[in-house]
Amino acid sequence: MDDPITRDTTVDALERRLRDAIIDGRHPVGALLPPERELAASYGVNRTTLKHAFVRLMQAGLVETRHGVGTRVRDFWRLGTAELLPSLVRRDAAWLGEIFEVRRQVGTLIGGLAARRATARDVAALRQQVAAVRAGGVGDQVQLADAEFHRALARATGNRVYLLMTNTLLGGYLPVRQALAGPFQDAAAAADRLHPVAEAVAAGDEDAARRAVEAYMTGTEALMRAPDGRVS
Repeated sequence: MDDPITRDTTVDALERRLRDAIIDGRHPVGALLPPERELAASYGVNRTTLKHAFVRLMQAGLVETRHGVGTRVRDFWRLGTAELLPSLVRRDAAWLGEIFEVRRQVGTLIGGLAARRATARDVAALRQQVAAVRAGGVGDQVQLADAEFHRALARATGNRVYLLMTNTLLGGYLPVRQALAGPFQDAAAAADRLHPVAEAVAAGDEDAARRAVEAYMTGTEALMRAPDGRVS
């Protein structure tokens, strides 16, 4: 029997354990999960809690539930969503490298398009976020303010798909951000890395914006990968 789950984080913890079991292959693709009563008992939770966890797993593309049949594991490589990224990153650091790769490529596209299309309101929002990063104080506040800068940058493209893509990448990164806090320990330095991006967008210079985003992405990735958050 699995260890009982404490009540204060019951649904979150149950979802995480079931997600882990599916990703690890303990519940193979196409297999039916044990009956609800049996599965709930094995984790020391009630069936209501289990149903709430199932809803989250369905939203992530991991399972499907059919009345009278049961809950079946789906092919998450074909049907899964970006909600799986935090779990995958925690299992295999190679996933982080793939997120970084997409982040660089998508980020430069977003930077260039933002420079072409940004309104005065967009530019003001970007500069406001640079100021928020500079005033962040502690690392986590700086990191979260930095994430909001990238949402504002994506919003400045006028393309809502880019905003949703940015949300997807942040969704894979923010849940594990404490392990990637290196670039955000010095609020002033973090703001200085973003400042050229905001100003290139303000100037409407697409090439400069792409270069500034590339420099930002490369620099922060190196800091995130460095064991002590510093690049020699």
